[in-house]
Amino acid sequence: MRGNQLTGEIPASLGLLSNMITLSFAINRLRGSIPPSFGNLSSLEVLILRTNALSGVIPEDIGRLTNLSFFSVEENAISGMIPAGMFNLSNIRSFDIGGNNIQGTLPSNLAITMPYIDFFSVWGNQLSGKIPISISNASNLNMLQLDRNRFSGNVPSLEKLDKLSILLLGTNHLGNGTEGDLNFLCSLVNNTKLDSLDIRTNNFGGVLPECISNFSSSLQFLEIENNKILGRIPDGIGNLINLEVLQVSQNQLSGPIPLNIGRIQKLNSFDARNNFLTGTIPYSIGNLTGLTLLALGVNNLQGNIPSSLGNCQKLLVLGLSYNNLSGSIPPQVLGLSSLSILLNLSSNYLTGELSVDVEKLTNLGDLDFSKNKLSGLIPKSLGSCVRLERLFLGGNLFEGPIPSSLSSLRGLVELDVSENNLSGGVPEFLVSFKALKYLNLSFNNFEGVLPSGGIFKNASAVFVEGNNKLCGGISELHLSRCNSKKSSKTSLRFKIVIVVVVVILGVTLVLSIVLIFWFKRRKVQQPISTFVENSLLWLSYQRIRKATNEFSMRNLVRSGSFGSVYKGILEESGVVIAVKVLNLLDHRSSRSFLVECETLKNIRHRNLVKVLTAISGVDYQGNDFKALVYEFMVNGSLEDWLHSPTGTSELETMRKLNFFQRVSVAIDVAHALEYLHH
Repeated sequence: MRGNQLTGEIPASLGLLSNMITLSFAINRLRGSIPPSFGNLSSLEVLILRTNALSGVIPEDIGRLTNLSFFSVEENAISGMIPAGMFNLSNIRSFDIGGNNIQGTLPSNLAITMPYIDFFSVWGNQLSGKIPISISNASNLNMLQLDRNRFSGNVPSLEKLDKLSILLLGTNHLGNGTEGDLNFLCSLVNNTKLDSLDIRTNNFGGVLPECISNFSSSLQFLEIENNKILGRIPDGIGNLINLEVLQVSQNQLSGPIPLNIGRIQKLNSFDARNNFLTGTIPYSIGNLTGLTLLALGVNNLQGNIPSSLGNCQKLLVLGLSYNNLSGSIPPQVLGLSSLSILLNLSSNYLTGELSVDVEKLTNLGDLDFSKNKLSGLIPKSLGSCVRLERLFLGGNLFEGPIPSSLSSLRGLVELDVSENNLSGGVPEFLVSFKALKYLNLSFNNFEGVLPSGGIFKNASAVFVEGNNKLCGGISELHLSRCNSKKSSKTSLRFKIVIVVVVVILGVTLVLSIVLIFWFKRRKVQQPISTFVENSLLWLSYQRIRKATNEFSMRNLVRSGSFGSVYKGILEESGVVIAVKVLNLLDHRSSRSFLVECETLKNIRHRNLVKVLTAISGVDYQGNDFKALVYEFMVNGSLEDWLHSPTGTSELETMRKLNFFQRVSVAIDVAHALEYLHH
């Protein structure tokens, strides 16, 4: 009758089948209680009622089934206590009442009255008291499953249980939080069949014994988390070469992670969170290519994140938060496309820019790099991580805007970029993120109008304080009101400026063309000053260096790709000159020097600055030195007159050219261009 979706109650009339040997109603939907009439099934050897919805208590009459060898009522809703008579069923081999609400204690003579027991499972009930010392005599025991109850006290020696493969004692009140609580572990050293050991979530204390390194090499599961265990992870842990799960989190373990951890190449889960581990993360951890979970957060680990983690191509979870890790995030880690659940590197001292390799985390759900010292721009490639639900970048040194590429992260539920140096406007695309429930933009340099739709309607879900240039938003966010009139005037003024500039450029272009054709038929000879020219026919590097106050920053007029221009005063004559020192690191500068010398040496035009002389030699350090000497224009450059730079003084602002002056300038420029071309 197994797995047939049977409903209703078990008929009491089944108790009339006195010759029945096996009765199984496993995995159905039966309700009600176990009929007491089952006590009449004197030939019954197998009674399996697991995985139903049975309630009530186990009838006392079951204790009369002296031939019973297999009994299972696992995963029901049975309550009450275990009938005392059941512990006298000397033929019982498998006893399974796990996953119910049964109370009481286990008898002290358990293994004596059940000498053939090999499967004893009472998990997930409300049993209390101590584990019977007699259990150590159950030499046929293969599985002992006492987890998720209320057992207390010390665990007796299990030395004689040499057939034991599964020992589950987790989630009880075992141990006293003192030295000696773990002595029973060393009694398992000679057990060659031990496969699983679970003592998690108890009150075990004392130092983790080195003897666990001598456990059977067949051990696959070792779970000791959530206790008060001291000491180090034994150096010999690498001997457990078939270990698949190593859970030691939430204890008081200290010291380094053993270097030979890399020998356990079948390990797929290593959780050592919430301890006091020190030292670096061993490079050998990259040998654990089968790892799906690596959790080392909340320790005192330091040094760099090993790039060898890039070999762990099956990782789903990587947690290294709350340590003292430094350096940059290895691109090999960001290249782990297998990461689909969590990548948490928060609360460390990681530096540098976030690599574009982050785009490879296309399957990741949670990404937390908060509270580090990461800098630079948020990479646009982060927009490739389209499955992200939680993105935490707060508490770093990121700058610039939130990239528009993040508009593809439409599945985000939580986004935190607080406490950075981000600037620009708050992206409008966040309004369309329907799944977004938490948004923290606080303490940045965002500016402009805060969007008012989507999540921005919910003041309890949005945090924007510490952005003094933001305005608008709903009143509950307490931002200043935006000045709409000012914005309108600014927009109108901008449009007027654009129109005026376009008109000026158009008129200037037309006039320039006309004037070029007009001046083709005439050439104007301009007077020149020979006094200054003759006095500067030859200048040495020493005189130029002295005239420019040793090329000081105070004398720097302008700098460009080909060189820098300095103001100089010749000591002998007091003549003011402009010295263009060429940047010889740019190979184009030498060519520029020759071209300018050749082209401008015979220039004679009132609208072109005259080259007075040229200098070619070496400086005091023996490096090549080339410079051109011009007349110094005391009224500044044409560029400064046409386009006043930002930060100009009020006096400089007053000298802005009007429309007609700009037309005159255009005509003069046309004269010069016409002269140069002909």
